[in-house]
Amino acid sequence: MLCSVAVCSLALCSVLLCSLSPVSLATFEGGVVGDGPPVDTPSHRPNRDPSREWPGTESRWHEFKRHDFTVDGRKAFVVIPNLVAPGRPWVWRARFPGFHTAADRHLLARGFHVAFIDTDGMFGSTRAMDHWAAFYRFMVDRGLADRVALEGVSRGGLFVYAFASRWPTRVACIYADTPVCDIKSWPGGHGTGRGHAESWQSCLTELGITEAEAATYRGNPIDTLATIAAAKIPLFHVISMNDVIVPPAENTLILAERYRALGGTIDVLRVPKGTERSNGHHFEHPDPLRVADFIERHASVLPKRADYFISRSSGAPGSSGSAPALQNSRIKFEREGVGRVAFLGGSITQNPGWRDATMRYLEERFPQTTFDFVSAGLASTGSTPGAFRLSRDVLSRGPVDLLFEEAAVNDLTNGRNPLEVTRGMEGILRRARRANPQMDLVVMHFVAPPNFVDYHAGRTPPVIENHETVAAHYGATSIHFAREVSERIDARQFTWEKDFRGVHPSKYGQALCASTIRRALSHAWSQPIETTAKQEPHPWPPRLDRFSYDSARFAAVQSATVLDGFALADACDPRLEGVGGGVRDGFVNVPMLVGTAPGDSFRYDFAGRAIGLFVAAGPDAGVIEYRVDDGAWKSRDLFTPWSRGLHLPWAHILEAELTPLPHSLFVRISATKNERSRGTACRIVHVLVNE
Repeated sequence: MLCSVAVCSLALCSVLLCSLSPVSLATFEGGVVGDGPPVDTPSHRPNRDPSREWPGTESRWHEFKRHDFTVDGRKAFVVIPNLVAPGRPWVWRARFPGFHTAADRHLLARGFHVAFIDTDGMFGSTRAMDHWAAFYRFMVDRGLADRVALEGVSRGGLFVYAFASRWPTRVACIYADTPVCDIKSWPGGHGTGRGHAESWQSCLTELGITEAEAATYRGNPIDTLATIAAAKIPLFHVISMNDVIVPPAENTLILAERYRALGGTIDVLRVPKGTERSNGHHFEHPDPLRVADFIERHASVLPKRADYFISRSSGAPGSSGSAPALQNSRIKFEREGVGRVAFLGGSITQNPGWRDATMRYLEERFPQTTFDFVSAGLASTGSTPGAFRLSRDVLSRGPVDLLFEEAAVNDLTNGRNPLEVTRGMEGILRRARRANPQMDLVVMHFVAPPNFVDYHAGRTPPVIENHETVAAHYGATSIHFAREVSERIDARQFTWEKDFRGVHPSKYGQALCASTIRRALSHAWSQPIETTAKQEPHPWPPRLDRFSYDSARFAAVQSATVLDGFALADACDPRLEGVGGGVRDGFVNVPMLVGTAPGDSFRYDFAGRAIGLFVAAGPDAGVIEYRVDDGAWKSRDLFTPWSRGLHLPWAHILEAELTPLPHSLFVRISATKNERSRGTACRIVHVLVNE
């Protein structure tokens, strides 16, 4: 939808964007709330200083600050995000900064600066580029990124391509909206377009050429692509197919053909019909979110230009090829207009932040789709408890199209061994795919400080390596937040203590994680779906571990028998027993099987490969002794490092390599206890069975 400024400008002039005078950016809607400081970016420039104040006049743009000033004798401005993205990325508008600004609004909310310098009437000339070079130096000396995203509207195309062809290493990507790519087409009017006589004469004068010389002029965007292609700068154009001012056949379509022939990549979004009053040159933008995704994907400042996700393709066994990553869910969202997206993990998933931002992104990316979001985060839990609660907490809602799974931090800090880590993660992914073979999966590796030691030693943290093995086996997309945070801290883009702040990220850290998820999704969904594409079942490989928890479930504590001292409590609250301590939702005022004294015992009959207990392990957690069938008695300490002040949900797998036959579990409370515990209690919320 055209911004109010652009609409007013259109009402004032009957011609085109080419005759519009420069206007300010449109009023933005929405935004973000941030608590992080601007972040530093190292540079070879000794005078770079991100703390330098912006000069000129300050004004408010809703929740954004705008500074107007003069650079090299030309009017300029910058709009500053509330929460600056790592590396201080920025967008540089060329001409008409008030037109089609919705993408810039998204980018400001994602931490990008938006900048503009007025070089009206210069048609991308050498004089214009002198001003642009001065403006570039001015911006990067204030700490903005070395590589900028260029946006060119209409004649702005002449400027962005002139700059990129001269200084390709300064450009991250180019987005152009109905751009002029050949002056012979506009303003010359030497093709099918209408041209503009006054602008044509001004153009010839500015470029210092005659009408005859214009026929062989080689400074057009369509003629200066070689250095841009050699630098592998990605391009994205949006065009109107009935545009008679800047006809696509004489501009973008020629440029696209030549750029691809040079090995470059360009995406062209075609609008069938622009408005009649603009001669097809203006239109309501069909997908500003796609533009923002494109720019964020390519202009985010990452160490070594890295992307911290792996998009894995997959296809049905025996199929002729592999389907692009995450395409099943996209097909469902776009074609059926409904979708179910689930988030499974620990407190990192349960807490607000990246999950909410991802849900908003999906709603914006698919505005015609009705989503059912399943938020299944449970604090203190990792992949092992996740495998056992997947059925109840996620799959019970119905078929899931897209599942986000997070467990790396808790699997590490909870001390799960490599075997459990593999069995838990495979249990989640395999059970999910069995429920819906078309389900797309995203495995996320959040960060804990021990990860930094591994990355600095040149190795992948063991828990993440185990998760990655499983993710690759099942064709899941992976997102490496841990590596990203480690490398970006090393690059001095932010700090752990002041900015990211902990395994539970600050708002700053949440925004960074949400940004990486957006890049992963936008990368997977960057191209239109083929008309012949359809949802396909993912491959069904053999198990990595035959004892993986892929048939895991909660079994009712009420099925326990031969109770001796143990008793069923309908709504157990251990705090009422004088124990104190905090509680987790789902582990207080719910049915529990409770024993508190040494010798209390029970029997539980089951059929399956694994048996375990999901307990509330609080300040008085004891030690249990157990055996399966006629096996030897073993013991398990229920007290955890966090039990002193919290009744912690904790999954204890007692036996994991049984034959899938009927068995009996015998449990009794030991007379011994952890020296830090205040008692010998055993409070069981669920029995864990892997069939």
